[in-house]
Amino acid sequence: MKNTLTEKQLQKYADVLIWGLKKARKKKYKKGDIVEVRFDLGALRLAEILQVKLLRIGLNPYIRMSGTETMVRNFYINANDDQLVWNSPWSKKLAKNLNGGIYLFASENLTYLKDIDSEKIAMAGLSVKPINDILERRGQECEYGWTLCVVPTEALAKGALMSLKDYTNQIIRACYLDKSNPVQEWENMYKTSQCIQKVLNRMPVESYCIKSKNIDMTITLGDNRKWLGTDGANIPSFEIFTSPDWRVTEGVYYADFPSYKSGHYVRGVRLEFVKGLVVKVTAEEGEKFLRSQLDIEGAKGIGEFALTDKRFSKINVFMAETLFDENYGGKYGSMHIALGDSYTDTYAGDLKTMTKSKKKKLGFNDSSLHWDLINTEKKTVTANLYDGSKIVIYKDGKFLI
Repeated sequence: MKNTLTEKQLQKYADVLIWGLKKARKKKYKKGDIVEVRFDLGALRLAEILQVKLLRIGLNPYIRMSGTETMVRNFYINANDDQLVWNSPWSKKLAKNLNGGIYLFASENLTYLKDIDSEKIAMAGLSVKPINDILERRGQECEYGWTLCVVPTEALAKGALMSLKDYTNQIIRACYLDKSNPVQEWENMYKTSQCIQKVLNRMPVESYCIKSKNIDMTITLGDNRKWLGTDGANIPSFEIFTSPDWRVTEGVYYADFPSYKSGHYVRGVRLEFVKGLVVKVTAEEGEKFLRSQLDIEGAKGIGEFALTDKRFSKINVFMAETLFDENYGGKYGSMHIALGDSYTDTYAGDLKTMTKSKKKKLGFNDSSLHWDLINTEKKTVTANLYDGSKIVIYKDGKFLI
């Protein structure tokens, strides 16, 4: 498959990913640590470059190519119920020994699963949750960190209604690959994001009220929460996010950006929340699939609330890929909520004390689903403080704090 990024740009991309890998883990890597590099076929050259760079800094790269989308389709078409939930006996052992992961996505076809039974997709997704739980726990113990990126493909460009050249240029600008020292650019962005997080985390906030043309909702922060962002886990990442108490979400949310999920296209999602749960749902396209996903345990509650400042992100078009769309800058910035699983690293206390029962008690959502739904409308986000006062923290695409 032809590379659309030049060799020099791929080298820079690899440097940024290794920066992200190091930032995403709060404990320094040591010689001999194991880092999985999992890649789609279209990202082969980037994987080769990463292998060399990881070896040169003394880490042990574990190289693994993901199944092609033909293989994934064949799996869902031919697997019986036992095979759908089967995991390799080595999967847990690997997860317990991994110190890092770099994941490279290069989609060949955005709707390759549109005719696959959504229940099969949900079953397979649920089966890998125990593996993800192990990695989450290792992350809480600062033994594991991860990052990911997207390599441009014809399928992604077509899904975004762009030429491959224009699509590639969006990725180049978004990831600072057009800069002489992109790692330093990301380090600067990291410091800026940290400043905003510190202000947000000092505020005694009870809840946030979000209003736009089609949104009117209240999100309650919950006890012992903090905001995070630009921590290396995603390249690019401009969003600042938290995982609120899902049990007290109220109001209406609307996603004006389309979404590709598990090979399905969904557009115009409208969700109404009462006491933390989705009670009404519509979609202009893909509603049947959306409803099937809401049947997954924990999917009717939210796991994430995030805001992106337009001053930081150069992404100004729909990219048909959540990694970029959730970091959309454009004219009015963007926000997104995620249905399903939360990020327990937004817990403000000692993560080593986090247990499943404590997670439940604090209102962190638990699900095999995590689906980001993005809104790019002009909006105002108001913080309702515990003393009864209000502060507008975000307006017209910018943080005001």
